[in-house]
Amino acid sequence: MQQFKRVFIGRPLKSSEEGGQKLGKLKALAMLSSDALSSVAYGTEQIVLVLTQLSVAAIWYSLPIAAFVLVLLLSLTLSYRQIIHAYPGGGGAYKVSSDNLGQRAGLAAGGSLLIDYMLTVSVSVSAGAEAITSAIPALYGHQVAISLVIILALMLMNLRGMSESASFLMIPVYLFVAMMTLMIVVGLYKILSGAIPFKAAATVGSVVPGISMALIFRAFSSGSSSLTGVEAISNAVPFFKKPRAKHAAETLAIMAAILGFFFAGITFLNYWYGIVPEAKVTVLSQVASTTFGHGFLFYMVQFATAFILAVAANTGFSAFPVLAYNLARDKYLPHNYMDRGDRLGYSNGIMTLALGSAFLIVLFKGVTANLIPLYAVGVFIPFTLSQSGMIVKWWRERPKGWIGKSIANFTGALISFAILIILFVYRLTDIWPFFIIMPVLVYIFYKIHDHYKKIAEQLRLEATDAVLHHYDGATVIVLISNITQVTKAALSYAESIGDYVIAVHVSMDENPDKEKEIQSQFKKDFPEVRFVDVHSNYRSIAKPVVRFTHVISKNALRRNYSTTVLIPQFVPRKPWQQALHNQTALRLRQAFANQKNIYVTTYSYHLKK
Repeated sequence: MQQFKRVFIGRPLKSSEEGGQKLGKLKALAMLSSDALSSVAYGTEQIVLVLTQLSVAAIWYSLPIAAFVLVLLLSLTLSYRQIIHAYPGGGGAYKVSSDNLGQRAGLAAGGSLLIDYMLTVSVSVSAGAEAITSAIPALYGHQVAISLVIILALMLMNLRGMSESASFLMIPVYLFVAMMTLMIVVGLYKILSGAIPFKAAATVGSVVPGISMALIFRAFSSGSSSLTGVEAISNAVPFFKKPRAKHAAETLAIMAAILGFFFAGITFLNYWYGIVPEAKVTVLSQVASTTFGHGFLFYMVQFATAFILAVAANTGFSAFPVLAYNLARDKYLPHNYMDRGDRLGYSNGIMTLALGSAFLIVLFKGVTANLIPLYAVGVFIPFTLSQSGMIVKWWRERPKGWIGKSIANFTGALISFAILIILFVYRLTDIWPFFIIMPVLVYIFYKIHDHYKKIAEQLRLEATDAVLHHYDGATVIVLISNITQVTKAALSYAESIGDYVIAVHVSMDENPDKEKEIQSQFKKDFPEVRFVDVHSNYRSIAKPVVRFTHVISKNALRRNYSTTVLIPQFVPRKPWQQALHNQTALRLRQAFANQKNIYVTTYSYHLKK
């Protein structure tokens, strides 16, 4: 297993090497913005899909809808820059909500983000699979298998550490940035030069029969999914090189500028070209085809889009483990999520995210449209709570310029809350699983926290506990199966730690002659040690031993003696040889795990050949 890990994950890193894993702005932009930037591949399409349910002429409404999305992007960017400076230790919406709105709001934000990061991976990977099948139609129908392979590859990549992951991600992210910039610039040039005439079904301002605010609200909520991932940088501030807050805030501003330019440019080109969504071809693919034709640049756009969508899930792999760490530190998730792996990453969080997202891919059959509504509600709850939390923070502290900061937060909170209402009213049939998952998740948080709280109360050393309780003696029960060198060594050790030693053998009905031989041999070799034969009618070793030990323990307590069960075992020289032997010692330890006033220890006899 260790050799397997070295091949796929790399050599272990010392704790002192953590500084080499910190990110500069170029690497951080690649690692933490891939989700937000890649969302332009399907953000415009989600708006147009809703509008075309009425008619093709309604596509012109995508322009004002996109304008409102950009206003929300500006507000969120300003707000999260404030959060980065106010909470340089990371934690994002969870930390802001917990500190300013209370722990319940923090858990709602944290739980929503945990779900959202799983959906981030699922949506990004499934969209990447769809982009691949758009470019290679022969692969259509294999989206789920393609998605699972991508998730496995991303998990292994992230287990290798942040620096290596970021170095790899720079290729797809900056290739995508270059191709999108080229496509938008060339498209606008061809429009201005008259090379591509106006093909939209309706001009801006045209009255479309049947249009309603409900339809516009639904399209706006779907298009706002392009803003998912904006909060990831605020969660991962500790990943940056010093000064962390400064670098993180600058990276967020760069990401927001690129995202806004791409979203506005693609939405406008889609409208001008008069593109209508098709079943097996993405809107972005049609925009690229109209701009470049079906030549080399078209396939480069397809390749870059598929590449970034496939790795966009890495934002989730970067942010989920940090959020899980913060929840575990506050005792709302198992402490395992605080453990660092060989490469200094939070490996348990990475593997949990991979398993959860793979399950969602299979459950929703890899269809991006089925995941988008859940994806949106999962991120706009933290958006709303974090913005509201910052308003409360500024009101309490009232630093210089707090009114202007509060206005930015209020705008973001208002729009985010409005989107939530739209989702609850118009997309309830799509997002209803969220109302089951979230209460269950918060309930689990509280149960875990209650468990850790009770453990702390029971383990806390009070002033009156300073004097240790001393037993007057020790009873040691040694379990034996045959008379061997292991038996001899274990009994010798038992006599060195115990005042009263009992050897216990469990006999079966299969071979009574052998059982008598063992008993006779033991009494001959160890005449001073009490030998007890416990008979088992059902070939079970654990149950009769536990029953016998209870009897001995009760008698021992009357004499103020402790009771220890000593389980001898031999350890083969090579680890693989362990699989050739039964695991009786393991089963016995499990059987005694919940027994009070009985202490279990293992005596290991190491073989030399």
